[in-house]
Amino acid sequence: MVDNKLLPKLSQNFLEILDDEEYYDITIEVGNDPDIKIFRAHMIILNYRSPYLRRILSTNKKKNDETLVHIKLSNISPEIFSVILRYIYGGKLSLEEYDNSDIIKILIVANELSLQELFPYLETFLIERKADWMEQNFDLIYRTSFENNSFLRLQNYCTDLIAKAPNKIFNSPKFSSIPEKLLVSLIQNKGTQASEVQVWEHTIKWGIAQNPKLPSNIENYSKDDFNALKNTLQQCIPLIRFHNLTSKEFSEKVLPYKKVFPKELYKSLIKDFLNNDRKPIEQVEKMKPCVTDEIIKTNLKNIDSEIITFQHSKLISKWIDRLESTNEIKNSHEFKLIFRASCDGFNPKKFHYVCDNQSRTVTIIKVKDSNEILGGYNPLKWKSDNSFGITKDSFIFSFRNSNYILSRVINEREAMKNDSFNGPSFGTDDMCLFLVFGF
Repeated sequence: MVDNKLLPKLSQNFLEILDDEEYYDITIEVGNDPDIKIFRAHMIILNYRSPYLRRILSTNKKKNDETLVHIKLSNISPEIFSVILRYIYGGKLSLEEYDNSDIIKILIVANELSLQELFPYLETFLIERKADWMEQNFDLIYRTSFENNSFLRLQNYCTDLIAKAPNKIFNSPKFSSIPEKLLVSLIQNKGTQASEVQVWEHTIKWGIAQNPKLPSNIENYSKDDFNALKNTLQQCIPLIRFHNLTSKEFSEKVLPYKKVFPKELYKSLIKDFLNNDRKPIEQVEKMKPCVTDEIIKTNLKNIDSEIITFQHSKLISKWIDRLESTNEIKNSHEFKLIFRASCDGFNPKKFHYVCDNQSRTVTIIKVKDSNEILGGYNPLKWKSDNSFGITKDSFIFSFRNSNYILSRVINEREAMKNDSFNGPSFGTDDMCLFLVFGF
């Protein structure tokens, strides 16, 4: 007989076990001075409900002298742990009872205790029921979601908001506290509703906020003041599309801050805006951001990979743009980690859950017990419909020490394979992670 109506009674009984002052065999010290609380619990329940606690308990075996096992969780608040502990026993969590900020804390603790089944429940509740609060506190949501790769729904929410409604972030009262990485994403968003001069003004506003000791009037800035602002904005300024400004906007809004610009970029802009043949912005095609060698090197060197190096990423970037290895890079490609099998799991379902609908992806594979690195580039979106992706721009490659092999598409109608039962697949099994990812 399967009847979920019986489960509430089971949940109630387990909560009664938690509240019972007898039969417990473990005490948990939670929090830091002066906010510390001792919880009583049962090792067998914690062992099967939380992988994290299971690992701790495996190194804290019960002694033969009947002494209780005692563990400490100093980085968790007692209030939030109490909520989580009652969920562990009763399997129930009514989020309407808690403040929005507490729900974020519950999510973070659930991640620490490896309660993965809670992630989608908590994330969906926030996205569907607390959208206004999320927008007003976007900096907190962004930081939380990208601190690790567990909160996939929140990461997608952040990415979508940056792409579709960046002005909600620009106009947020907490805009000045957003991380630099988020500001860079906003600047690079070509579909932003904000004009380029507004992007510049928000960028300057953010930079000044990071240096609270700067004078309120720019006319009173010293050389050190300009240098401080320049250092703060060195990753942001080269990304702004200054060529999309009118001459008046450039003169009134940008020139007062000329001392924060890299010399090469400033000379280029002055030359452009002093050009008598320069057409009004509405008559020219939108130009790409001003890409300098400095920003290209920064984007490539910031790659989050335990397998490939800056030099590898530089060569892959050239291949994406169909350049020879001896050519100079023309575009600034930013490599952003979205899936790491050693952390996220060697599982095709997890791969497709994270990577489906993601385009312009690079797959990197380390061959066990060798110096060889394999990889491939897919310009299309990954899917799970067992179809073939048609493209002439994908490729696979191999690195071995200082040597490499690059293989481009021959049959573009079968360039990519959207195999629902395997990981990333290139061609007709030219490179497929079916052995690693298979069930």
